[in-house]
Amino acid sequence: MSAPSMLELFCIFFYIGLFTIGGGLVAITTMQQIVVGRGWISGEKFYNMVAISESTPGPIGVNMATYIGYEFHGVLGGIVATFGEILPSLVCIIVIAKFFAKFQERPLVKAAFKTLRPVTTGIILVACAQVFSLALMNLPQQFFAAWKSSFTSVESATRFLAGLFKWKNVLFYAAALLLLLKTKVNPIAIILCGAAFGILFL
Repeated sequence: MSAPSMLELFCIFFYIGLFTIGGGLVAITTMQQIVVGRGWISGEKFYNMVAISESTPGPIGVNMATYIGYEFHGVLGGIVATFGEILPSLVCIIVIAKFFAKFQERPLVKAAFKTLRPVTTGIILVACAQVFSLALMNLPQQFFAAWKSSFTSVESATRFLAGLFKWKNVLFYAAALLLLLKTKVNPIAIILCGAAFGILFL
């Protein structure tokens, strides 16, 4: 399938920027549905982009827009996609800054925010689950191929569960999580170790 045109690229990221409520992780879910769903980028490549965008300075949603735009149309594509992504937020925040103080105590506004919070949390969890499954598990191919025959015996079930996870990744993830929670190690060091781990062992 051919890559989107510059106009289509702008419209896609304008749409993403306009309807993304909850930050960059919510935007990632929408980006994934569009660019991977339409076959423009593979799922694995998309989540490699997520890893790089999360590891570099700046908002992850904007970084992803720039990266995807560059992937399709070079520097100009990166600029167009980024501008499309940030334009709705720029307009909205100017309008909100001007009028929100007058309306924030109204019941309808409060009710809207009470609804948006759990919805946004759910969308973020979807993005996290997708990244988690791709990075740490052999899904979907391994799962569906082995599901029917996996539980005919204890041995087959054990083999199935052993093959379900990418164990090197799981162990590195657990070690990194433990270091972040129990020590004062700089997260940048963890990111650099993750890059080195991927180069050496994956």
